[in-house]
Amino acid sequence: MIITRTPFRMSFVGGGSDLPSFYLNESGRVISTTINKYMYVSIHKKFFKNIRVNYSQTEEVDDITKIKHPIIREILKYMKINDDIEISSLADIPSKGSGLGSSSSYCVGLLNALHLYKKIKLSKKELAEKAFMIESKMCDEPGGKQDQYAASFGGIKEYTFNPDNSVNVEAINVSNDNFEKLSQSILMFYTGMTRKSSLPLHDVIENINNNKKNIDTIRIMSSLCHDFKDNMINGDIQALGEILDKNWQLKRSLSKIVSSDDIDELYKKALKFGAFGGKILGAGNGGFLMFIVPKDKCASVKEALSNLKSVDIKFEKSGSQQVLNDNYE
Repeated sequence: MIITRTPFRMSFVGGGSDLPSFYLNESGRVISTTINKYMYVSIHKKFFKNIRVNYSQTEEVDDITKIKHPIIREILKYMKINDDIEISSLADIPSKGSGLGSSSSYCVGLLNALHLYKKIKLSKKELAEKAFMIESKMCDEPGGKQDQYAASFGGIKEYTFNPDNSVNVEAINVSNDNFEKLSQSILMFYTGMTRKSSLPLHDVIENINNNKKNIDTIRIMSSLCHDFKDNMINGDIQALGEILDKNWQLKRSLSKIVSSDDIDELYKKALKFGAFGGKILGAGNGGFLMFIVPKDKCASVKEALSNLKSVDIKFEKSGSQQVLNDNYE
């Protein structure tokens, strides 16, 4: 049996500039971190001759082309694996429409596991690029590149997406004290609202292509990375929250379906009770709300949003990795 563990990611600023519709014309930048919530993928040789895949559903087929789950099907086709195996997955938190890059964490985790199964070594960059190719080209998903890179590399990073399709990965060197200070100031809440991430993404991409003002907006969001990184290194929690708020207001302007009246009310309430700023994670319109809150106001914000499930998180420093490998012939 082989098991991989791949973290979910939390994006701070610059989202949207990792979309090809933007970065193929000018470089985009995103700052994100991975968190201690994971996608686990296991591969096990089967006794009987067929393929079984377990996710929110169970499929049992005699040929990979019959698999309905697009990521599983396309990865097995790409790697030419038609063996008698069982593929299963488990996640620490609800993954559908979470805004935490769950589909990419699954794709990266499965690719990592299957390359271990085939005894093929991959670099983190190769793993990220293959996952992006699978999702964007073979599964025709509209997302950007940041999710696959975050899941592969892990940690707090600044990613620069260049017009030549290269990606620069820069670790942000935050002191242990400021790392802990920021970690303790992050509050995350599950809204209970789920959506298919491609819906707001399609709308954003269409708006980028049809309106130069939206390109300018994403350019500003990308430029926020510079100040966000400086204030992260300096440990200025208030400045980080205010930058996050600016990024959220810009993001809301890109599409009418990024937010909703319910989400806007929750956001306003959190600010009223002390949050410096926040955002809906991922494409928007559901999933998880994240806020940066001064330590002495965390209890007040939690109480104000007590109708939502609060999720305790910590930053983590590793990307996708194996946790078990008993791969033998």
